Amino acid sequence: MPAKLRAGVLGLGNMGRGIAATLDCAGLLAAAWDAAPAALASCPLSSGVARSGPRDVAGCDVILLAVPGSPEIAALFDRPDGPLSVTTPGRVMIDLTTSDPAKTRALAERAVGAGAAYLDAGMTGGAAAAENGQLTLMMGGEVAALERARPVLDAIAARVFHLGPVGAGHTMKLVHNMICHTTFLATAEGCRAAERAGIALKDAVDVLNAGNARSFVSERRFPDHVVSGRFDGRSHVGTLAKDLALAEALFAGLEQPACYVGLTTRLLQVARDGGLDGDDFTRLYPAFDDLVEALEDAQLSGQSGKSGDQPKRT
Repeated sequence: MPAKLRAGVLGLGNMGRGIAATLDCAGLLAAAWDAAPAALASCPLSSGVARSGPRDVAGCDVILLAVPGSPEIAALFDRPDGPLSVTTPGRVMIDLTTSDPAKTRALAERAVGAGAAYLDAGMTGGAAAAENGQLTLMMGGEVAALERARPVLDAIAARVFHLGPVGAGHTMKLVHNMICHTTFLATAEGCRAAERAGIALKDAVDVLNAGNARSFVSERRFPDHVVSGRFDGRSHVGTLAKDLALAEALFAGLEQPACYVGLTTRLLQVARDGGLDGDDFTRLYPAFDDLVEALEDAQLSGQSGKSGDQPKRT
């Protein structure tokens, strides 16, 4: 490996854009690319960063895959100019998606077959942390590969947890997201009740944060994005629904008894069916009462999640 690693980023969306910019500022970014020309054009990078195609990234020492999920990585692997088209010794690929761990392991086998190490890295912290190099990473894969990529990881993350073999990082990310999204909806339910009783939302959130019910959701999500009225959490309802569907499948595969993962999955599906799929997830708060009513109607009618009643956009 060279004295200074050359990192490349494939995928310049909500998270990849911030990761690429952070690596660029650290002097580690050699190449970046996105299948969407608009995403590539809107990502301000140094003039020395190659961006003509995925082969530029394929030749880097550390390749960060910041695309939506496993299908997109598989499509990149299938390209003749994709990440598997180069066989530089010692390369490390880092899968930053939220994905089915079984599919992650299958992708890792393809990468290893092409001579590259493969790490899965579930991220938390959101786009702001990506932009500030303050992500928390939940990682699976070989320790030796992680250490080779350490300068890159340290540039984008404040904390890195190695949890086991390939797939462990994405497993933990699904558990993490299931708890986080369920907590958001539970907090929404409690705060809606407080408002109905005549308590101001800001006051209710302040009390939560002074007591044992506080959480990241109450400390940051509600004050910054709900109480403020901005509803700009920078993640869509559809993304949360995808996370919970993956978590539900994971729990089922593990034969882990579950209650909250199923309920949260159904509420998010009702939101999608009601036209909120592309809305910022923090808008689930004003729509919450309608979501619950629609879910109850669906259950009474014997349906699994869809309902003719649509939650209102507030």
